[in-house]
Amino acid sequence: MPSFAEIQQYFAGVWRMMMGRSEGLRLLDLSADGFWNSFFAILVAFPPLVVGWVTISNELAGGEVVAARFALFNRLMVTDIATWVIPFAILALVARPAGIADRFVHYVVASNWASALFSWITLPAMLIRLFIPAAAELANLLTFIIFIGTLVLSWRLTNAAIGKGPAVASAVFAAMFAASLGVLFTFEGLLGLTRAG
Repeated sequence: MPSFAEIQQYFAGVWRMMMGRSEGLRLLDLSADGFWNSFFAILVAFPPLVVGWVTISNELAGGEVVAARFALFNRLMVTDIATWVIPFAILALVARPAGIADRFVHYVVASNWASALFSWITLPAMLIRLFIPAAAELANLLTFIIFIGTLVLSWRLTNAAIGKGPAVASAVFAAMFAASLGVLFTFEGLLGLTRAG
């Protein structure tokens, strides 16, 4: 389990990568232990994710009882964790034929820590939705701006992690984005979820 100082170091590393500085990879632990420990990023992201799940379950449940909201919360949690993890499993299956097997660990480790960082960046918008429902339009605008920003930063991170040029990075980025959407829509369908706003 990474220490707080190590987590700060990993955040600094992925931020440098998103700023176009590939040397940010040197701040990440790319060992076998570092690969598996990078999934601890899910727990690092858990507090802001919980705020999001509470907000969305409240919106979807409307005036329903607490039990209904809790059930929605659990389904949202399962959906988001599946959307985080399953695309990596798909990538693992195709990494060798795609010619990126040597950069698979780099990409997964960097993506995990970047996702945790992004979760905290989106927290203010979710807090506005949760505590100031009347400002929903502002929260939605802020969420959209953050979403576009994270897409750009994610591409830059992918380019630095894959290290095989913009064309290959774009292909990996597009494939992983499509895989994430596929997993998201599949689990939303299976679990009967319809996301609000």
